[in-house]
Order: sequence, then structure tokens, then C-alpha cells
Amino acid sequence: MQIQSKENFILFVKQIEQKTNYKKPKAFGIARVDRGQINKDKILQANFALINYEQNYGSAAILLESFMQRGINIDFNLSEFTQNLTIQDINFALECFAPFIEEEGHKNIDLLKIIKENFKNESFVFVCLFENEAPLSVEAVYLKLYLLSHKKMPLRSVNLDGAFGLLSNVAWSNDKPIELDYLRENELSLKMKGEYPKIDFVDKFPRFLAHIIPDDNTRILDTAKVRMGASLAAGTTIMPGASYINFNAGTTGACMVEGRISSSAIVGEGSDIGGGASILGVLSGTSGNAISVGKACLLGANSVTGIPLGDNCIVDAGIAVLEGTKFLLKDKEKLKKINTNFDFSKEIYKGIELKGLNGLHFRQDSISGAMIVSANKKVVVLNSTLH
Repeated sequence: MQIQSKENFILFVKQIEQKTNYKKPKAFGIARVDRGQINKDKILQANFALINYEQNYGSAAILLESFMQRGINIDFNLSEFTQNLTIQDINFALECFAPFIEEEGHKNIDLLKIIKENFKNESFVFVCLFENEAPLSVEAVYLKLYLLSHKKMPLRSVNLDGAFGLLSNVAWSNDKPIELDYLRENELSLKMKGEYPKIDFVDKFPRFLAHIIPDDNTRILDTAKVRMGASLAAGTTIMPGASYINFNAGTTGACMVEGRISSSAIVGEGSDIGGGASILGVLSGTSGNAISVGKACLLGANSVTGIPLGDNCIVDAGIAVLEGTKFLLKDKEKLKKINTNFDFSKEIYKGIELKGLNGLHFRQDSISGAMIVSANKKVVVLNSTLH
């Protein structure tokens, strides 16, 4: 069925959306999937060239209608829907898009044209998220990781509960996943023929750069240092060595990263995470509380923070600011002016009591060994030529 005009297209989409129980998706896309070498039903990876978030509802409606016309049941009460694309689905959609087919700027149409030219059965999957609930499929996990890495949804806002259980632990070779069982079963022949692949790493997650094109002024000096699902603001520099950014973690502005940003940790604009410094994750001593580091902060080399930091804070090199660490308070009057709603009446505070305060300088007295928190008198400014 070919739609002759844009008006007819709009009317047809409205008819689809008015069907009983129909629900507009929050996000959708078409993924090219890598399947298991032994278990062809197992999805090892899903690669999206285009994702739609709260937009292009007409494109989603057309593809969903194609499935329904093929007799496929779509339960709109579920949080997600996935379905293998057939050439029939692609032709149906392109016929519906006929009024727009020669126009530029319709990326979903361009994508369908490319898929048609390169079509292979069971290689392309339509993925649709109706609600932000725990993912039910590998394809949905990947779509959610894309939403984070493309900064469509904020860090910590995407429900990834159970994602590790859905993803397979695989060997990655040139960004392609290989079942470990396949390597075990074929080790003799692969090695004796000189065809054993170069294994870059073994993990459930791919690397960020295997899927995401960063902003022009973002630098990642080692592909192993950023995991898929991380979010990097423009201007962020990830140095080699001890740096690492996990999934559902990252920066909200230009930052220098030479340390570890654990899962769910967020670093604000203008901050410098020094060499070997660590921001603890929700599973490493933070009582399950995700950590944010504010703007223009400095974590010195090999330092650790296990509490959220406000803006303009410094943690000196080599010390750990943990929830239970006790700090002797200095510069009480200066800190009162910076944090007007905080009670600075005590002499000693635990780290957790100081969470989120601005202008703190955490240090250790080199003679007495006492842990001290005072007013930060320094200004953290990144080198503009590097960001």
C-alpha cells in the first residue's frame, strides 16, 4: 500500500495510534545484531546507527503497523518490544514513506534504504521501549546504553536493573563478540591453521568507541579506558594509564580524567581527576549512595573520595575521604559563608556529614597525621588548550 500524500501519511499514522491499547514509544531504533557462533538465537551485541528518543513517532507507528499486519502480537502493556525485521517490513515502511522518499533530512527513511541494500535475514532487529523499566532483552540493554552515551537521557536516569544477567560474557576481537564456547570447541583447528583470533578483552560490555562517535573536542587516548554506556561531555579528555570510566558514569562538562570514575559516578564541568584517583562506585563502600563531584574540583593523584563533593573542592594527593573518615575542621567562619545552611558548630566531622558542601579542601597534616578539612583557597582551572 503506497501512500500518495503527506496528508494521507499523517492520517494513516493517527489511525494507527488510535488503535486500542496503542502506546507511543519513549525510544526506538533498528539494530544490526551479532549472534552467537554456536547458538544463533543468542544476541551477543546490538549496533544502532540511529536512535530516536521522544521523537519521530510516525516512523515507529509505521513499523509497528507492519508487524501487526503480519499477525505479530504486540503487548503494549510490556515495557519493551523487539522484532526481527523482514524485507516485507522494510518494503511496507518505504511505501508508506513515499511522500518523503526524495526529501533530505529523514534519517529513519535513509536508514531503511541502507538496510534494504544490505539486508540479511535475522540481522536487523526493531527495538522499542515503552517504559523505563528493567530491560528484558539484550537489544533493550544496548538501546539504553546508547541513550546514555548519546546523552539523550541523564546519567542514573536509565533503568538497567538486571542488565548483567542478560548480557553474555564473550571474547572481543576487533570489536566483534565471539562466544567463549566457540573458541573452546574450535581451539585445536583454529590454532593449528593459524586462524585463532586476536582477543582484545573478555567482558559483557563493549568499548565506548566501538559504538559512539565522540564530540570533536573530546579526546580518548586509549579505547580500553571508556566502557559503553558512559557519557562524556564535550571537551572531556581521558588520558591513558590509570584512567577509566564505567557505564552509567561520566562527565557533565569539559574535564581532565586521569583516574577512575566508577559506575553511577558523575563529574562536573572543569574538574580534574588526577592520576590514579578513584571515585568510589555504589558497590565499593558508599553505602549504595551514588557519588557526584561538583564543578571545578581537583582529586589529587592517588586520592579517593567516597562521598559526594560540591563545587570548588580539593582532595589532596594520596588521601582517602571516606564516609567514616574523621576530619578536624579549620576555617569555620569562611566555610559558613560558602555553605550558609550547614551547621559548623562541631570541631570534628565524619566524611559523610560533609557530603555535597562547596569549597572544601581535604588534606592531612604531615606532622601530626591528622585529617583536616578547611576552606579551599585555590582555583582549579583546566588548560583551555587541552579542552
